[in-house]
Amino acid sequence: MAHPHLKLAGIAFGAGAGALWGLVFLAPELVRDFDPLQLTVGRYLFYGLISAILIAPRWKALTPHLARREWFALCWLSLAGNVLYYLLLSKAIQTGGIAVTSLVIGFLPVAVTIIGSRHHEAVPLTRLLPSIALCCGGAICIGWQALALPASESVMAQVAGLLFAIGALVSWTCYAVGNRRWLERLHHFSVHDWNLLTGVVTGLQSLVLVPIAVAVSTAHSGAAWTRFTMVSAGVAVLASIVGNALWNKMSRLLPLTLVGQMILFETLFALIYGFLWEQRLPTMLEAAAFILVVASVLSCLAAHRKRVMVPLAAA
Repeated sequence: MAHPHLKLAGIAFGAGAGALWGLVFLAPELVRDFDPLQLTVGRYLFYGLISAILIAPRWKALTPHLARREWFALCWLSLAGNVLYYLLLSKAIQTGGIAVTSLVIGFLPVAVTIIGSRHHEAVPLTRLLPSIALCCGGAICIGWQALALPASESVMAQVAGLLFAIGALVSWTCYAVGNRRWLERLHHFSVHDWNLLTGVVTGLQSLVLVPIAVAVSTAHSGAAWTRFTMVSAGVAVLASIVGNALWNKMSRLLPLTLVGQMILFETLFALIYGFLWEQRLPTMLEAAAFILVVASVLSCLAAHRKRVMVPLAAA
């Protein structure tokens, strides 16, 4: 069980990652002329390029410790946590709308927490049920708010959107659990090195999508391409480089049951940024979701604090 001070540091890293990841939801609004595939390719090409530049001085020292197993892990983690997840998420929103997508993705913390409860020395799932219930309540409020809006999609589009959203949920859950397990067994890499290696592999994977992105591209002005380049580079640096580094630091300090709850910070900050962008106050349902999400994190922290205090009281 992590020391209380290390746990606080891990929570701070998780909140920082969420604050930076929340910026990703503003990117489509800033460059509305470009589709999700182009946004994905632009973001991860810059992520790969910047990662390659930053890791170049340490490349010779790292490569002897990169066996086939490590390369395979980097490939599937990059695909599940970056390229595939972002494509599925964007497609879910584009096809089925925000209602279905927000409902499904809102259960990410629940999925990771339930899986984490199976680990040894994990907080029992029964103690985490209040936190899970609050998280579900927040997700339902967000989805209910979206469902209250006029629906412009057909039933088939809604079903397709649901399937894409479930795919995104499965993809990122696999990444969160798998990445946490790999960080536990890494001894020759820092979390920063692992993030940059993931960036290099993600950049190479996004190269495969370049011909498709070019084929579906429409004519854009020079100003539009400049804005797209700046947004892609900004998201790559803030969300992928710095945000992922903070997440990896957090993942090494916190148990997986608590790691799952840290994903909620992304939702919180995405909501805050959305309200600021739209220059409005939250609705009653959005405010309720916000409160339930905060209560879910606090409840999960309380459950883990009890786990630390029990041995001390027994002594």
